[in-house]
Amino acid sequence: MKIQKQPYPPGDFAIWIIIYIELLTFGLFFLGYIYSRRADVELFNASQLLLDQRAGFINTIILITSSYFVVKAVNAIKTMEIKKASIYAKNWLLGAISLGGIFLVIKMIEFIGKYQEGINLSTNKFFMFYFLLTMFHFLHVLLGMIILFNLYMKTKIQGYTAQDYQGLKTGASYWHMVDLLWIVLFPLIYIIR
Repeated sequence: MKIQKQPYPPGDFAIWIIIYIELLTFGLFFLGYIYSRRADVELFNASQLLLDQRAGFINTIILITSSYFVVKAVNAIKTMEIKKASIYAKNWLLGAISLGGIFLVIKMIEFIGKYQEGINLSTNKFFMFYFLLTMFHFLHVLLGMIILFNLYMKTKIQGYTAQDYQGLKTGASYWHMVDLLWIVLFPLIYIIR
């Protein structure tokens, strides 16, 4: 049996251009946050105390777990017989989508709670960055869930095989980027003092 060389990075080249642009955009936001924080550390530290670290931590675990589920879906398609692979992959993808939905619900509860406390974008610089970064990430999770749903639908009809699962790897790459961004965002916004 001839082993097929997998392209690196996985997925379409176009998704990697999008991922690099997204990482650059978030990177600039992160630099702006760090620069602003250095100018008024006390304000940022005091404002951070108003965030729910538990919710941020739970969301971190949720996204890491959802990324694991996406890896399991890709591995199922890559290593199993097509009928069995489709069943496993679609279930793993459905799990990842569900966890993405839970992430969004927890973030919405956080956003609503802050607005009810009278905290919004114009409260101070910390909360301007908090809302901009987390809402921007929220939209990326939403888009990622739409991508995962499309992968789920194609998997459901056995649209991927061990020889042809490029679309699945492409969508998985985007979802992992969303996860990576949160892994940086969580400590930056919620923890680092």
